[in-house]
Amino acid sequence: METGIATTPFGRRPMSLAMLAAQNDSREIPKGRVVDKWQIYRNLCEGKRIAGVGDRALAVLNALLSFYPDSDLSEDNDLIVFPSNAQLSLRAHGMPEPTVRRHLAALVDCGLITRRDSPNGKRYARKGRGGEIEEAFGFSLAPLLARAYEFEAAAERVRSDNRALKLMRERITLHRRDIHKLIEAAVNEDVPGDWGGLWKRFREVVEAIPRRACIAELEPIVADMAALRDDVGKLLETHMKSTNPSGNDSQNERQQSDSNTDSIFEFEPALEKSGATAEPSTRTAVPPKTYPLGLVLKACPEIADYAVDRIENWRDFMITAAQVRGYLGVSPSAYEEACHAMGQETAAIVIACILQRAQHINSAGGYLRVLTDKARAGAFSVGPMLMAALKANGATARMAG
Repeated sequence: METGIATTPFGRRPMSLAMLAAQNDSREIPKGRVVDKWQIYRNLCEGKRIAGVGDRALAVLNALLSFYPDSDLSEDNDLIVFPSNAQLSLRAHGMPEPTVRRHLAALVDCGLITRRDSPNGKRYARKGRGGEIEEAFGFSLAPLLARAYEFEAAAERVRSDNRALKLMRERITLHRRDIHKLIEAAVNEDVPGDWGGLWKRFREVVEAIPRRACIAELEPIVADMAALRDDVGKLLETHMKSTNPSGNDSQNERQQSDSNTDSIFEFEPALEKSGATAEPSTRTAVPPKTYPLGLVLKACPEIADYAVDRIENWRDFMITAAQVRGYLGVSPSAYEEACHAMGQETAAIVIACILQRAQHINSAGGYLRVLTDKARAGAFSVGPMLMAALKANGATARMAG
């Protein structure tokens, strides 16, 4: 059973004041405290960053807990477990014994367990005549019971941080969607304003979002997004106030019917040039005559998963391709050069084909630049790419004449 005597490590392992403090703390367990050992372990797994323990050390701790016969840790029970390194290795899914020893030392250094070494360094229990354990030598789990509430608080803190991070990412997603669609609507409706400059600001903020970010890194991005969203909203609100919605209904109806549903907002090629200050241009999206949109989507179905709603026309297809190029790691300049050399529609088809074979392409940006160079030299046709994609998907289609 646990005693009030400080135990020093066997052999060459040194004693430290931190180890002595851990032993003292483990003897200050509040009377009557009983905690489920696996709940403590789950809390440690969630709060491992705060507790300062690694995954492999936790795997060894899991093996140690499995040798404790009761499900609850209590000061009324013997809190010593005494498995050999060979037994621990088996229960740690075959972890090599040198690795087991290293992670046992890490658990001791973290103050999660303490050593109670025997005179010869072996781990065993001495039993009385009735078969009960009188004294055991091995590892004490008392620190887990003493610090159970600390681990619970660490786990709750991690869960709270994760919730806050998730909410912040949701806010960024909503702002991105609002800004994107509102600017697009403003351009399509010919609303006066510096929409090119606003779009450039938007892309600069989006490009600055880290792939893996903490709350502190995302807070200024959320603030920038919110400010930009307000600027876009104010411009649209001013325009709507200056327009009499109850005026000439026939004029409004004519304006809507005359709007070109095939116009395309050249999001990235036109707006991401350095020093671009003009409003984004609109032009008629003339789809490639040889390749129907249905054929392209049949050859490259994965691009549909990235669409905001659905891809119903070439305009939707090209907007989605402009977004996908960022996911593939293609730089704005590489995509802009491809649009100039191939045409925007063909460049969008190439992006869809690259996405379809992304797992086989090491560098999407480098691959696109090679195709762009071929297009400049007049040695590139998108047809073979489409046919190869169709063949890979097991689909057959007849090219439109």
